[in-house]
Amino acid sequence: MRAKSVTEQARRAQIVAAAIEVLAELGYGATSFKQIAARAGLSSTGLISYHFKGKQELVDEVCAEVRRTFAAFVLERMDRGDTAAGELRAFLSANLRFMRAHRAHMVALAQVRPHTSTADTADDDHRKMADLLREGQRRGEFREFDADTMAIFVLALRNGVLARAADHPEVDLDLCERELLTAVELATTRG
Repeated sequence: MRAKSVTEQARRAQIVAAAIEVLAELGYGATSFKQIAARAGLSSTGLISYHFKGKQELVDEVCAEVRRTFAAFVLERMDRGDTAAGELRAFLSANLRFMRAHRAHMVALAQVRPHTSTADTADDDHRKMADLLREGQRRGEFREFDADTMAIFVLALRNGVLARAADHPEVDLDLCERELLTAVELATTRG
């Protein structure tokens, strides 16, 4: 398999960016190569077919691109301080700030997630969250609780806010961020 040229990589990125916008606007069921080509300013859908074997490959690439963008955004904003509580706050804040800055990405991800052939990262997210909570307990920052169960709750709260905001652009993400941080702090810290 030959390496893709810089031009081919740029065209693929252009197509993925257009697909993200169309998916966020129209939803998975209504998204077509024709609409993606029009959004990307391509002369024909054949250019999409040249770069992607089919809708499945494009959907998988959209999912991968959103995850890469999301991970880079969150990691850039993580608190590199000395506390697990600070890291947890930074993680949750970064998640909501990503939604604010990249709403189309999050909506597109929600649209394609059930249709991807790639592995789901939910188990990895859960493991990392549980590890962070255990670290906070070990350091005496967090109260005693079952870290695996609390990880489920924290991630469910985060996912619920993101899902609601994806479906309802009028949701006040600043307020959601404050309340999410307060709820998680009340649930995890020593009283």
